[in-house]
Amino acid sequence: MLSSEYSLECGVRQGGITSPKLFNLYVDELIGGLSGMHAGCYVGSTCINNISYADDMVLLSPSVGALVQLLETCEEYATAHGLVYNPKKSEVIIFKAGNIKPYYVPPILLHGTPLKVVESVKYLGHILSSDMNDDLDIDRERRALSVRSNMLARRFARCSYDVKVTLFKAYSQSFFSSSLWVRYTKRAYSALRVQYNNAFRMLLGLPSRCSASGMFAEARTDGFQAVMRKRIVALWSRIRKSTNSILNAIAWRFDCPIAEYWMSQTKGVAQWEL
Repeated sequence: MLSSEYSLECGVRQGGITSPKLFNLYVDELIGGLSGMHAGCYVGSTCINNISYADDMVLLSPSVGALVQLLETCEEYATAHGLVYNPKKSEVIIFKAGNIKPYYVPPILLHGTPLKVVESVKYLGHILSSDMNDDLDIDRERRALSVRSNMLARRFARCSYDVKVTLFKAYSQSFFSSSLWVRYTKRAYSALRVQYNNAFRMLLGLPSRCSASGMFAEARTDGFQAVMRKRIVALWSRIRKSTNSILNAIAWRFDCPIAEYWMSQTKGVAQWEL
C-alpha cells in the first residue's frame, strides 16, 4: 500500500535512518544526468564521473574542462530544485600521475566562487592524498585506535579476562577503510601494528616485552596481519558479489594496483574464501 503524497518543507531529518535513501531519491535525477554525460574518468568502458552518498558527492574528471562541465550540470540542477551548494565546504584535489603534477591550474568556480585546491581531503571518513599515499589515513586510524584502547583500559580494568578479550575484538579490530590501503611507508604501517599490540598488552596488563604472537595465540585472538588479511578478503568478496556498476568495473580487473595488492596480501588463503 502507498500513502498519500506529502511535502517536506525543511529537508530530511538529520541523523535519520532513512534520510540518506530519501535524499538519494531526491538527487537521483542529478546522478543520472551526470552519469549520462560521458565526461569524466573511465575504467575500461565504464564512465565514472560521480560517487555519491546522500549529500556527500565527489566528481571525478581527467581534466579541468570536463570538471567544469560536471559542475555546470550540478549548478543547473541546484537552481531548478531549490538547492544551494556551499563553496566553502567544497574542495578540489588534483592527483599526481606518477610524479607528474600540473604546475598551473586555472580557477575552478562553483556559483562564481573559486574552489580551494587542497593536498588531502577526507571523504566518508577516509583521507585521500594528492600523491595517492595512505600514510595520513593510517595515522588517522592509529590515533583513533589509541583513543579506543585507552578508553577500554580505563573503563574495564576490573573486568574478567574473557570480557576484556571480547571488548578488544569489538573495539580494537575495526580498522576503518584499512582494506583500501595500498601505497604506504613501512614506518606508518608498523606504527599502527605496534599500537595494536600495545593496546592488547595494556588492556590485559601484560609486560611490554611479552611476545605479540604468543599473547594473541594464547587468547585465541587474531594478530594484526591476520585482521588485515581477513578484512581484505571480506571486502573483495563483497565487491565481486555487488551489482554496482562502479564496483563491477574493478571487481575482476587484476591489473589495477588495489587488486594486485589484495592478491599479494591474501596468498595462501583458500580460494573459496575469495
